[in-house]
Amino acid sequence: MIQRKMILNDVLESIESKAVEGSLQTEITGVCIDSRQVMPGSLFVAIRGTQTDGHRFIDTALERGAAAILCEDKGWQDDAKCVMHDGRYPVIVQVPSTNAVVGNVATAFYGHPSKDLTLVGVTGTNGKTTIATLLYNMFRQMGHRCGLLSTVCNYIDGEPVPATHTTPDAIELNMMLRRMADAGCEYVFMECSSHAIVQQRIGGLQFKVGIFTNLTRDHLDYHKTVENYRDAKKAFFDMLPKGAFALTNADDKNGLFMVQNTKATVKTYSCRSMADYRGRIIEEHFEGMYLEVDGREVGVQFIGRHNLQNLLAVYGTARLLDKEPEDILLVMSTLKSVAGRMEPIASPEGWTVIVDYAHTPDALENVLKAIHEVLDGKRAQHPASSTQHSTPKIITVCGAGGNRDRGKRPLMAQEAVKQSDRVIITSDNPRFEDPQDIINDMLAGLTPQQRKKVLTIIDRREAIRTATMMAERGDVILIAGKGHEDYQEICGVKHHFDDREVVQEITGAYPSAR
Repeated sequence: MIQRKMILNDVLESIESKAVEGSLQTEITGVCIDSRQVMPGSLFVAIRGTQTDGHRFIDTALERGAAAILCEDKGWQDDAKCVMHDGRYPVIVQVPSTNAVVGNVATAFYGHPSKDLTLVGVTGTNGKTTIATLLYNMFRQMGHRCGLLSTVCNYIDGEPVPATHTTPDAIELNMMLRRMADAGCEYVFMECSSHAIVQQRIGGLQFKVGIFTNLTRDHLDYHKTVENYRDAKKAFFDMLPKGAFALTNADDKNGLFMVQNTKATVKTYSCRSMADYRGRIIEEHFEGMYLEVDGREVGVQFIGRHNLQNLLAVYGTARLLDKEPEDILLVMSTLKSVAGRMEPIASPEGWTVIVDYAHTPDALENVLKAIHEVLDGKRAQHPASSTQHSTPKIITVCGAGGNRDRGKRPLMAQEAVKQSDRVIITSDNPRFEDPQDIINDMLAGLTPQQRKKVLTIIDRREAIRTATMMAERGDVILIAGKGHEDYQEICGVKHHFDDREVVQEITGAYPSAR
C-alpha cells in the first residue's frame, strides 16, 4: 500500500460540509471505506452501500485508530464511543452524501493521479473488456507504458494485479492510478461499469476519451429499469469536460442519446452508416476476418460484426490520441482476442468449440450471429461440398447467473433456441440460488415446440461432455456465459472451473492458433 500523509483540509478541498467537529489541520495517513482496513491516522468514509451501511462500523474504525470520520449523519454517536483507541477525539465531518464525495476525496488524497495520465474510459453493456484490453495491448506495442483496469485483470504496465470488480472502489481505483502514474505510465484504459458510475467511484477523475459500446438489458437487479441503467451510462458522458472526446457507437440506438448533453467533442464509429470511423467485413473465417477500415484493408484475428465494432472503437480512440492510421492497422493485425471472448478451440474430430463470456441476450445473439456468418461464408465458398455433407449444426451450452436479473433468463433461452440446432441449458454461477430454479426460469420463455431442441443438465461439466458427444465434423459448439472465469460460484464458495480446461480434458482439443 502506498504510504501518504496529507492535511485533512487538503483532502476535503472540493467538499462542502454540513458540519465539522475538530480541526481540519489534522494529519491523515490514509482513506478507507472498509473499517477492517483502517490504520492509525486514517480517514474513514461511512458509505451507505447496497448491502451494508458504513455508519454501523464507525465504532470499529475508531477502535482501529481512525483520526477522522466522514459521515452523513451523527446518529451513530449515540451508540459509538467517540474516541480513538488512544483516548483522543476524532475529527467528524458531516456531508449530505458520502457516496457523492468519496471519489473526490480519494483522488485528492492520492494527488489527482488522473491529471498525470491520459485516461480512457469504456462503458456500455458489451465489449468493454475487449476494447480496453486491445487498447492497452496496442499502445504497449507502440512503445508506451500503460495501465489497464478491467474485468479480467488489472495491469500496471506489465505487472498483473488481480481484479475483483469491473471497476474498483474509489479508494482502490485512485491508489492504482497513483501507482500507474508513479510507474511512468502514460496511458490508462479502464472499464467503467454502471455500478461504478452511479456509486460515483469515478468521481473526480479526468478522462481524455470516453467510449460508448452499446446498451442492452443487464443489471436490472440493481438498476430496476432499463431507463435507469441507460441513464447511468449517460451520466459518464455528461461528466466529460470540454477538451475531452466522446466516442460513440452510431450503430446502437442509444449511441447519440449518450452524448447529447456532453461538453466533450463527439466522434462516431459505425459498420452500417455514416460515421467518423467506418468499417466493413470483406471475408470471415473462424480464424479471423479481412476488413476494410476507413478505406484501408487489414486482416485481424477476430470474428463477428460485434468485434468489428469493438475494433472500430479501438481504431477511433487511437486516432483521437494522435496515432497514424497505418501504424494503428499494422498493430491491429497482430492483436489477439481477449481470454474467453470468442475464443476458438479446434477438436481432433473436426468440430470447433467457441468459448465466450456472453451472459446477456444481446451478447448471446451477437456471438451466434457471428458463428452463422462464418458458416454461411464457408457454404458460399464451397457450395459443392455443402450438398455432399450434412449442414453443420450449432450446439449451444448456456445458463444464467443466480441472484441477478431474473427477467433476462427466458430471453437468454429464447435467443439460444432461435439460433441453435440444439441447446443444453446448464448451471452458470448459481450463487445462492437453486440451479434448477434458474433453469426453470429459462425454460419458462420457451414454447413446447422449442423445448424439443433443449436438454437440461445441471452439472456444467456433464453438459459440456454431452455437447461434445453430440457434435460431428464441421459442427460448432458454443459454450457461453463464463468465458475467462476459472471458477463456479456455488453457495458463496468459488470452486475451480474453467470451460476451456474442461473441453481440453474431455476431448484433447486445443486452442486454435491466432
